[in-house]
Amino acid sequence: MTENRSGQPAPALPEVPTDLLIGGKWRPATSGRTFTVDNPATGDVLVEIADADAADAAEAIEAAAAAGAALAAMPTGDRAELLRAVEGELRARADEFALLITLEMGKNLDEALAEVSYAADFFGWFAAEATRIGGDYRASPTGATRVLVQRRGVGPCLLVTPWNFPLAMATRKIGPALAAGCPSVLKPAEQTPLTSLLLARVMTEAGVPAGALNVITTTRPADAVTAVIDSGLARKLSFTGSTAVGKVLLRQCAAQVMRTSMELGGNAPFVVFADADIDAAVDGAMAAKLRNMGQACTAANRFLVAEPVAERFTAELARRMGELVVGPGWEPATDIGPLIDDEAAAKFRWLTEDAVRRGAKVETGSARAQGRFVRPTVLSGVRPGSALLAEEIFGPLAPVMTFSDEDEAVALANDTPYGLVSYVYTRDLDRGLRMFDRLDSGMTGLNVGVVSNAAAPFGGIKHSGLGREGGVEGIDEYLDTKYAAIRA
Repeated sequence: MTENRSGQPAPALPEVPTDLLIGGKWRPATSGRTFTVDNPATGDVLVEIADADAADAAEAIEAAAAAGAALAAMPTGDRAELLRAVEGELRARADEFALLITLEMGKNLDEALAEVSYAADFFGWFAAEATRIGGDYRASPTGATRVLVQRRGVGPCLLVTPWNFPLAMATRKIGPALAAGCPSVLKPAEQTPLTSLLLARVMTEAGVPAGALNVITTTRPADAVTAVIDSGLARKLSFTGSTAVGKVLLRQCAAQVMRTSMELGGNAPFVVFADADIDAAVDGAMAAKLRNMGQACTAANRFLVAEPVAERFTAELARRMGELVVGPGWEPATDIGPLIDDEAAAKFRWLTEDAVRRGAKVETGSARAQGRFVRPTVLSGVRPGSALLAEEIFGPLAPVMTFSDEDEAVALANDTPYGLVSYVYTRDLDRGLRMFDRLDSGMTGLNVGVVSNAAAPFGGIKHSGLGREGGVEGIDEYLDTKYAAIRA
């Protein structure tokens, strides 16, 4: 591991809104309160922004509800044009958005630029899906009536996004909501709200109607979210975050019989069979483990490697991870930026130390951290019972275990309450398809280390969530089905 110590000062923050967006107007929080957004690489304050309370949140969902009829009546082609216009702005202003993501979240500029492109893809994809919202017309079996089926937006939505992909997680929800004609309240994570605020400004300037998108930033998310849910005006919640919080929100939404989409935690296995292309498997492992410094729900959490190739795979992975440069994300040489906060760095140290105490060997890296900057670490000989086998790691830590045959690999991979994504490397197509069938996960990367794609249905099973985002399935989450019986 190389440390980037060039000491270049952080670039200037792009101009961003600092108020709430409610009903098409930017305004401060009713209480006048603000909170600071920090740069995770330096700890310095980037800016102070409005700190919404429950009253602001209630006003935001009222503004969304008031905009609902007009947005639902907007022709789908017009909604599509709006989404395409914002997509174009995102691509044109990619450098500005990428720098903002790096400053408030920490990832390096190359990764931030990739996120901007990925985020823009969702607006392009759902612009096309908006014009494909269909229905049906058919005869009943008796011939006495005709059946007319219509799809329409579910109504006002509450969209709650995490800090690790501040732009892509917002567009993945706003895109289908707007395409379906659903006005929304967006509540971004308090660590990284600035990207959402800039996105909201771009969308309003592109002509998105007042109230169609409202943004509330807050350090009291439970109060704000509860106010929106309890209002009775919101008809859907889309949440990306921890399983623990998701379970609380599901209970709250049950009282209002709200539609929910839940993209929750993960504990992804990365399975390497003896017949795999090891070089390709290591390439895939680097992508699956280190996207966003490992701070992703799709990150490979447990590396399960066939005994005959375990030594070679582990040595090469350790070599590759050991060569990475750690430093501030805006510096060109940086591969790995800081973890999001001190709590994340403490968890990284705890998980590593626990595994080592139980007998794991450090192949590269260590449990030591310099503040939020941690060394990419590979552990071999990880023992059952180690906390990192059950916890979502959310950092550049790769634990390696071995297996003897396919059945053991499946048992180890499925030994978790989570089921978001799995990765399998093998040259045997039949085995790969068997693993796809047998692994308990909503997504599988077969000889592929990145599964995220705007055209694919993203989501998990078991404690990893409900519903899908992206793909043709993504807009269905925002549509209700109505039918009329017509006398023949």
